[in-house]
Amino acid sequence: MGIIKLKNIRTFSYHGCLIEEGKIGSDYSVDLEISTNLKQSSESDNLKDTVDYVHLNKIVVEEMAIRSNLLEHVAKRIIDRALAELETVSRIKIAVSKINPPIGGDVEAVTIEMEEERNFKLY
Repeated sequence: MGIIKLKNIRTFSYHGCLIEEGKIGSDYSVDLEISTNLKQSSESDNLKDTVDYVHLNKIVVEEMAIRSNLLEHVAKRIIDRALAELETVSRIKIAVSKINPPIGGDVEAVTIEMEEERNFKLY
């Protein structure tokens, strides 16, 4: 088993419960970590034998572009897509951070983290 990490994927998105957040937007950062078998790709040196991190980044950017009230909701959409589109991903961990959130204080970021494992069917 191996791990692929994408750190600090930066987007400008429009998430939040406040009407203003949907209009003015904010900076976000996403960290993504997936577990997958890297043995074959480490031997073959072939992209088709691994999880393409370009595909992972695309999922994050596309889902971050769809407005959500809650960071948890956008994180779950990213998890669901990664598991649906990349069959060799066995586990995914994500952290979504809103930079400088409008919460009435001097806060650098607010972050939610979620993790999910693929449910493999046993026959």
